[in-house]
Amino acid sequence: MRKIGLLTSGGDSPGMNAAIRAVVRTALYYDMEVYGIRHGYQGMIEGDIFQMKTTDVANIIQRGGTILKTARSDAFKTDEGRKAAYDQLQKHGIEALVLIGGDGTFRGAVEFFKQYTIPAVGLPGTIDKDLSGSDFTIGFDTAVNTAVEAIDKIRDTAEAHDRLFVIEVMGRDAGYIALNSGIACGAEDILIPEIMTDIEDVLCRIDSDERRSKSVHILVVAEGDEFGGAAEVAKRIIERFPKIDTRYAVLGHIQRGGSPTYADRVLASRLGYAAVLALRENKTQVMTGIVNGDITYTPFQQVIKTNAGISTDMIEMIRVLSV
Repeated sequence: MRKIGLLTSGGDSPGMNAAIRAVVRTALYYDMEVYGIRHGYQGMIEGDIFQMKTTDVANIIQRGGTILKTARSDAFKTDEGRKAAYDQLQKHGIEALVLIGGDGTFRGAVEFFKQYTIPAVGLPGTIDKDLSGSDFTIGFDTAVNTAVEAIDKIRDTAEAHDRLFVIEVMGRDAGYIALNSGIACGAEDILIPEIMTDIEDVLCRIDSDERRSKSVHILVVAEGDEFGGAAEVAKRIIERFPKIDTRYAVLGHIQRGGSPTYADRVLASRLGYAAVLALRENKTQVMTGIVNGDITYTPFQQVIKTNAGISTDMIEMIRVLSV
């Protein structure tokens, strides 16, 4: 194998650039050519492809976002779109792909392989940490630290004014950011998509805190919670407790940006290095991951069928520590 294509797809996450750097430099070390594909699968269809040199990835390990850009592609979901993408790979002589992204990226790779058997290895690049096959995903640590810093600052003003704050963090389908940032910040309650929200139970706990003269309340809500996010939760609290000074804040895309933490830089570097070695060993249709400190390879089919589970012990711990 002499020529590989490299792309980032789906939502961006801090550490993607560190992964790009690791893939490019590892491949070049082994005398392989690397072709960057801008804007994910859409760029593959459109032929937005260029050969990468070691200088292309200089001074990017500390940068957030992705120098290859990213996009979601409806066209790639069609036979015609995948055919156009395959034709572009053939035009450039690309023999295999390294994909940095999440569940949707790997689903696309599975469909592509069914038709054209192009070898592909994936890296878990998503702040949501919702993929099985790796204890952590690229960007998760940075996103949680960003959320923790913001929540800590909100707690300061909440304490100054004796306010209740409902804070919404990212996590449309997974509550890992909410769960971990909430625990780290001592939140009184954490609402996540994986567990049905009993709003009456939430309100009862607030009432109990009020009776104990607890002056500061922090509730962390994942954006995908079925109850409706921070605004709806705050609305219900105001209706029940009009005398409590209640506010809400949506952290939004601030969690995707910024310089990656050392943990995300090291994780991305290890996985990028491992992805190239996997291709050299003729591994394909697998995602590189780290489980218990060791590099692992999980088939795409398994990754897209099984999301990482939420620990019930952590949920119980929240109840205990919020007393």
